[in-house]
Amino acid sequence: MPKRSSFSLWLAQVRANFLVLAVFLVFIGLAVSYKYQEPNLQFNWFHGILLILGVVSAHISVNLFNEYSDYRTKIDFNTRRTPFSGGSGMLTQGLINPRQVLRTAIITLTLAFLIGLYFTLTSHWIVLVFSVIGALTILFYTDYLARYMLGEFFCGLTLGTFVVLGTYISLNASPGVPIAELLPAEVILISIPPGILTSLLLFLNEFPDAEADRSGGRNHLVIRFGFRKAALIYITGLILTFGTIVLMPLLGYSTYWLYLALLPLPMAVRASVVAFKYNGDIQKIIPALGNNVITVLGVDLLLAVGVFVGI
Repeated sequence: MPKRSSFSLWLAQVRANFLVLAVFLVFIGLAVSYKYQEPNLQFNWFHGILLILGVVSAHISVNLFNEYSDYRTKIDFNTRRTPFSGGSGMLTQGLINPRQVLRTAIITLTLAFLIGLYFTLTSHWIVLVFSVIGALTILFYTDYLARYMLGEFFCGLTLGTFVVLGTYISLNASPGVPIAELLPAEVILISIPPGILTSLLLFLNEFPDAEADRSGGRNHLVIRFGFRKAALIYITGLILTFGTIVLMPLLGYSTYWLYLALLPLPMAVRASVVAFKYNGDIQKIIPALGNNVITVLGVDLLLAVGVFVGI
């Protein structure tokens, strides 16, 4: 087997193939920002690129902190990895130094926070609140939030809803705007499905890791409720996600172009059926994990496209 380059190892370590989630989330925020910007203002693409860099850095940071913690607590040594869960395996195979992973996690978190601070100064102080909550989620997810059934909620909030809201505020707000006037109803509502979907992405990926996580002291929702009830929670989350998308145009909060985001619904149905039927079987649930990833990324991207097309 040919020796892998350092670059390819680090791409695997940061789980680069999943970072597109962060980009698509910013796209949703960019779409609604463009829709509601003042007619006499030119869209600031530099700020858009800076936001993508900040959110991707935050995503890299949480991935690295999580892998470092799972390596330190030996969880990853007991995990049965799948293409979608169980970590990268770089640390357990001795391919990357743990201290380098921790150092890089701190650097990327610092970069993300500095970008958040920049937009706090140029747009609105509420961005600092989002940034602090996001940073605390990254730092305390593995050792605290995942032990008290809070990990899924805070991941969905910070790497989902807050990204959409924060992007909009960063591009469209000014320091003196009252909080009650910061966000149009459409922006608030359209941030809900991405938040739920990010939670569900983490949630379903916890199914194969449940026993290893339990041995490492975690107590997330899958461990607390068991596989069958957890599958029902997952299905409920999908119903809320697609239900919100269906209702927004019907209630006059968005255009019917938003229904483009319903196209991944068949993949969500397949994931739901497999998760409910084979929830305790690691091998048989893997197709559900793949369909879930496609659902999350597809809906997020098509929400952005739907908003752009409907402008």
